Amino acid sequence: MPGVIEVRFKGNRRGAYAWDAPAAPRLHAAVIVEAERGEDLGFVHAVSGVGALSCDGCDSCDPAEPVAEADRPCVVRLAGEADLAEHARLREDEDQVRRDVAERAVAAGLAMRISDAEWQWDRQRLTVYFTAERRVDFRGLVRDLAARYRTRIDLRQIGVRDEAARLGGIGRCGREFCCSTWLTQPGPVNLGLAKDQRLSLNPAQISGGCGRLLCCLKYEHQFYVEARKRFPKEGRIVTTLQGEEKVIAVDPLRERVALRGADGTTRSLPLVSFTAETRAARGEGTVGT
Repeated sequence: MPGVIEVRFKGNRRGAYAWDAPAAPRLHAAVIVEAERGEDLGFVHAVSGVGALSCDGCDSCDPAEPVAEADRPCVVRLAGEADLAEHARLREDEDQVRRDVAERAVAAGLAMRISDAEWQWDRQRLTVYFTAERRVDFRGLVRDLAARYRTRIDLRQIGVRDEAARLGGIGRCGREFCCSTWLTQPGPVNLGLAKDQRLSLNPAQISGGCGRLLCCLKYEHQFYVEARKRFPKEGRIVTTLQGEEKVIAVDPLRERVALRGADGTTRSLPLVSFTAETRAARGEGTVGT
């Protein structure tokens, strides 16, 4: 019996909840869980290996100090047909809510873009997500929305990466955004990752749907870092059986080294052949046939 299960909500938001029923719930089953003020509806994302979770998926917590079981929110029950019907109605209503909030923000002269709206299942809370270039004083808007919807209003400023994760989309690879499917906490991505992989620094080619650098630049970065340790540095002058040559390029994927001789001629050879030639030039061995 799993003591803790992971539940997923809209926009890839996740949380760990105590489960005390004798049988494990099935994956993707709809459940009603405890929320800060009331109850919410989500879908079972994992039923094992989540005992060490101490928050809703961030990496700022110390895994050695998990949340005490007594303080962990619980799964209230499995959701029924009526619960799912109400959930569907809320999802349909959220788009209209988003447009309404956007119109009110424009009317109030606020420099903010409303990205998404999310009802808590019991309508005790309405969370509105927005992006803005700078800090926005939205207290008047909150009062306006509270009077309009008669519920607790929570306005949250998010970044463009978070916005892409909530809204989803298709990446240049033809698949759904990693951040809106399985990648809950994208790590820092900087231009150095593209440089290490010798990728084009054209922003149009290394940027994702959010306009920032592709999260997937990190996936193969460690491979390139480790692979390049076996290659000579570009620009280095090496001595081979043909004399002194300059390393003009290396290709870790194809395991090849490109060289330019003193007379300007260039050649490309496998790394193993390059290593054998340089060793033979130093008198450490001979090149095999």
